[in-house]
Parts: sequence; structure tokens; C-alpha cells
Amino acid sequence: MEKQEPHGSGLGGGRKRNRRNFWSSLRYRWALLTVCAVVLAPALTATIYSAAHARSSAARAVSAIATATSSATATAAAPTAAAPVPSSTTSVAPETPTASAVAPAPAAVAPVVPAAPAPGVTPALDAEINGILDANNQYQIGVTLIDLSNGSSHQYGVQAPFEAASTAKVLAAAAYYHLVETGEVSLDDPLGDYTSGLQIKDMIQESDNDSWSLIMDAVGYSELQAYAASIGVSYDPLNNTLTPSEMASILADLYTGKLLNQQDTAQLLSYMQNTNYEFLIPAAVPAGISVFHKYGLLDDELHDASVLTKGTSSYVFVVYTKGQNESDIPARTDVFHQLTQAVVTGLF
Repeated sequence: MEKQEPHGSGLGGGRKRNRRNFWSSLRYRWALLTVCAVVLAPALTATIYSAAHARSSAARAVSAIATATSSATATAAAPTAAAPVPSSTTSVAPETPTASAVAPAPAAVAPVVPAAPAPGVTPALDAEINGILDANNQYQIGVTLIDLSNGSSHQYGVQAPFEAASTAKVLAAAAYYHLVETGEVSLDDPLGDYTSGLQIKDMIQESDNDSWSLIMDAVGYSELQAYAASIGVSYDPLNNTLTPSEMASILADLYTGKLLNQQDTAQLLSYMQNTNYEFLIPAAVPAGISVFHKYGLLDDELHDASVLTKGTSSYVFVVYTKGQNESDIPARTDVFHQLTQAVVTGLF
């Protein structure tokens, strides 16, 4: 039996059905695309707008930074002198500075006031010294002051020769050092139980009389007298007498380097400190003033011969006294203190 095709299943009928299905599918896809376009259009528009806005904002920000940088550069380049300086008559409201902007105020500097020059020996000091001597006229007292800045000498009281006692040991020491400097002797020469250098030290610092005798013999009496004359001092070693002014001139020449070289001068002066008897002039000198001295004590004679120095001021100060005997040494010691206090107060 011959097989039959179903109705409408011929070639022509299939093409018609395929065309209808194609156009139906195309219309359906177009409608779907239209709906999607309607839905996506606002979002796409917002995205495009946001991107454009962002680019515009970035451009404006870059422009603003460039402008600010240019302004800052111009401000920094402007000289500070361009800022107006208020005059003393212009009222300017002060700014309130921050802690980081305020520089610390410089510490106040006290003005330097030059020290007043030393007055030297004044008529007021002369009167005070003379008043002390008048109040103690039961003793023979001679005082000499020499201002080493100008060499002026001032004498008070008795200026006749005194028994010099141990103050003359400075003259003997200077004479021996002179022999050392001329090459005739040495400080290392044996003398007694020690060297001559040690004998000089004991003679001055400890006021040792045995050392004095050895040094005097080593120098020679006539030679010592000649040496004293060469420096303007009339001195007889056998009598051992000096005026206060002669003793003062010996100390002045020693301290100013006219007698000995620098090394020997310094050594001899060092022996005139921290001696075995510091109760006269040194006891009344305040701290800050250096004292070089040689005292003398023999029977009724009580003396002290010194150099007082502070800074650029230096004075020779010699006090010779003669009392009744050793019993009045305490009272005369007080006179030394009165005179010393007047001198240091008036001169330093």
C-alpha cells in the first residue's frame, strides 16, 4: 500500500510555516530589545554624566592646585621689607601668636659696668693712718706705702732707722740670688747641713737665724753692704738697721723684677707666703688679696714688711714698731690690724 503524506506536509506548506515563525521571532526579539533599551537608557545616561562630571571636577581641582601653588610661590618670593613697619605713633592690634610661632625671648643681658679704677693713696687714707698713729703714740711707729703702679711713696710716723730684725733677711736672700745669677755660686751648693737653696727657704719662710748666718757668711758682710748700696739702700750688716722706706724700696724692686730674674723673683716671693708667723699684716687682709711678707721680732722691735696685690693693683706696705718690750706685743699687734684694715679698705 502506498504511504500517504500528512495534510499540509508538502514542500510549499513548510516554507509558509517557516516564514511566519521567522517574523514572529523577529518581532518578539525587537520588542525585547526595545524594552531593554528603555530600561537601560537612564542608567547609561547617568553613567556617562558621572564620568563627564568627574573629569570636569578633576580638571577644576588641578587648576585650583596650580593656582594655589603659584600664589604661594609669589608670596614666598616677595621680600619681607614689603611688609609695612608700624611707626611708634601707629596703633597696631597685636596678633595672637601660637606657641609654635613665638620665638623664646632672649635673656636679659646686664650692662657691663667697668670696674672703677683704684683710687690710690688718697688724703682720706693719709688722715686715717695718721689718726691711728696719733692714737698709739706710746709706741714708735713708722709706716711706708708705695703704689707700684706709679712708684709714689707715702711715709707716716717715724722714718728714722729701726733695728730691722728679721725683715733684713729679704735683703740677704736677694744678695745671694744675685750671686747665683752672676754665676759665682749655685743654689745647689752645700751650705751647712743642706744646700744653699734650702737654707734661703728656711731663712725666709721659717725665719731661721742659723740659715741667716750661713747665707750672710756666704755672701760676705762687705759684699752685702755693697749690694745694698747698689740698689740705693744704706745698710750696715753689723748694725742691721733700716728705715721703713728703705725696706719698702727693697720690696718694691723685688716685686717689680728689678733685683732678680723672673724665676728667682717668683721663688723668693713664694717663700714669703704661708710663713711661720702670719699674725700681723696677713691676719687682717681679707680673702682675694695676696700677701707676700717678712716679719721681724726682736726684743722690743716688731715689724712686718709686705706686698699686697689684687688684680692690677699692687702696693708695698711696711710697718715698723718699737715698744717697751715683748709684753706689749698683743697691743701692737692690734695696731698692725688697724693699719692694715685702713689700707686694704682704702686701696682695694
